[in-house]
Order: sequence, then structure tokens, then C-alpha cells
Amino acid sequence: MVSVQIFGQVLQAVVEENEMEVPVMATTTVKQLVEQHPTQLAGLLPYLASREILITINKKIGSEDSPVSDGDVIKLSFQSRVSYDGTRDIPS
Repeated sequence: MVSVQIFGQVLQAVVEENEMEVPVMATTTVKQLVEQHPTQLAGLLPYLASREILITINKKIGSEDSPVSDGDVIKLSFQSRVSYDGTRDIPS
């Protein structure tokens, strides 16, 4: 089992639970894990594709291609693609 924790209102709005345990049979990637559990995680795919998710695996920064194994803790946090350079209002 892999523990998946979802942070940020944007991501929490597209999944039913913000913390869940999902089975993993063998080492896989974060993206494959999301694709393999469409009932629970499919709403995250557009955010993965647009690079709007910050991924950590066992407290280390990861990516959609990072390997995931049984017992890992994955945290997915929303991050806007818009970078803030301090010269304009923060988009809302």
C-alpha cells in the first residue's frame, strides 16, 4: 500500500478523499499510480499534465516519473503555473 495525501483546495476538489491508501503491486511511477486508480485519482491527471502538482515522496521532491514502492508516502500539493515576480498583483 502507498499512502497518498492531497493538499490544496484545487486538488482536493477533484478527488473524493484528501488522504487514502492505494495498493501497489510492484514499483511504478507516480503518473502510473494515478492512472491505475482512476476511481480515486483520475481527477489529478490534468494537473499532472500541466505541471501544477508539487510531488514529494517520503519527504523528498519527486516528479511524475519518480518511482513509487510499497510503503511510500506521496504528498501532492497544488502549485500554480503562474510565477510571481513581485511586479504585479498575485493572480487569484
